[in-house]
Amino acid sequence: MSDNAAKLSIKEKIGYGLGDTASHFVWDMVGFWILIFYTDTFGISAAAAGTIMLIARFWDMVSDPIMGVIADRTSTRWGKFRPYLLWMALPYSVLAVLTFSTPDLGDTGKVIYAGVTYLLLMTVFTAINLPYSSLGAVMTSDSYERAGLNSYRFIFAFVGQFIVTGTALYLASYFGKGDNAKGYQYTLMLFAAISFVLFIITFKTTKERVKPPAEQQKNLRQDLKNLFRNRPWVVLFFVGIVSFVMFALQNLSIAYYFKYYIGQEQNVQMFNVIGTVALILGIPFSKPLAQKFGKRNVYIASSLISGLFFILLYLPGSQNIYGIYILNILAKFTYAPAVPLLWTMLADTADYSEWKFGRRATGLVFSAATFAQKAGWGIGGALAGWLLVLFQFVPNIEQSATSLNGIKLMISVFPGVLYMSVAILLYFYAIDHKTCLLMQQDLEQRRKES
Repeated sequence: MSDNAAKLSIKEKIGYGLGDTASHFVWDMVGFWILIFYTDTFGISAAAAGTIMLIARFWDMVSDPIMGVIADRTSTRWGKFRPYLLWMALPYSVLAVLTFSTPDLGDTGKVIYAGVTYLLLMTVFTAINLPYSSLGAVMTSDSYERAGLNSYRFIFAFVGQFIVTGTALYLASYFGKGDNAKGYQYTLMLFAAISFVLFIITFKTTKERVKPPAEQQKNLRQDLKNLFRNRPWVVLFFVGIVSFVMFALQNLSIAYYFKYYIGQEQNVQMFNVIGTVALILGIPFSKPLAQKFGKRNVYIASSLISGLFFILLYLPGSQNIYGIYILNILAKFTYAPAVPLLWTMLADTADYSEWKFGRRATGLVFSAATFAQKAGWGIGGALAGWLLVLFQFVPNIEQSATSLNGIKLMISVFPGVLYMSVAILLYFYAIDHKTCLLMQQDLEQRRKES
């Protein structure tokens, strides 16, 4: 077996997975709490907060592909992608704390501060997470070994999510002692410090093995042309956007659901923790299911079944906590096997580009993933903010029937329908098990000959 197709050690898989734990210590604070932090603690309107998230996406349209191009053209003794874990860990941690800080700048000043810090945090997120995601595609060329690696990645990612969603409000209450602003800031200081340490561990325990073709010349125009000729990549680009819109809309609405509809704000942590446990338990099924039924088919089934359970979350009343928890568990467990597959399938599209067009641009390929991730969160966040306005939400008071019904729709029917629509997009994804094997064999032969 060539070094390219290496079977990865448990140590290296764990080391790689800890990098996504690091991301989630900050990313999940943004993904679950940023909107309610802006509206209920910092004092920004829901519409302004949603607009900030959407505006940031226009910058991502530029910054994400630029970062992919830069990473592809980076050459150091540590490789192309690993160095960014070392270089960007500290800026990422510092900006996380600043994003959840609340300087007294007046109404306009607060909106400007929130916009600038959020934009900078998303930019640095690209600079560390895009290379991190790309790293998983060059640690081995074995497609199903990558699926196993991404299973480790997302188990550790959801461990981070488990900690953040299970402890954030308690820590904010403990540190703040009645001062929510101080509590959020101190909580982020703790999470950011942990994030920094874990990124350094990932840097030290991983290795890049898959290289671009030796004869490949730097040609950005050709790389971009090949990217949009790569139909499987185009399909996954839109799958990623729709999926992350769904995640953002639901996750940012859950805090409002428990605070205003259930009337038990602290229970949102138990809801999130139980859902995360279901995710962690479901992820190990990803690789064996993909090997038996194919990655695309598993993803399609997951989106349809999980989407249906999300829709059913609309039905339980505010006192039916057990029904809410059970549907959440079923939705998250059936969604879990698809989580690693998006990233594994993106790595396959990088192979597909090299196989079809003779050029490999891993960073540029994965810029689609980070852009889709942030575009989805931005669009979903903007939708959440604007829908709250549409449904007549007013912070920190008893909500109207219209507002409460809107919040229910935002955590159930809207995200469920969005996720089920992913199945339609995946119908056009053309890399099946047979194509994967053929690609690997051909590419291994070319690499031996070069």
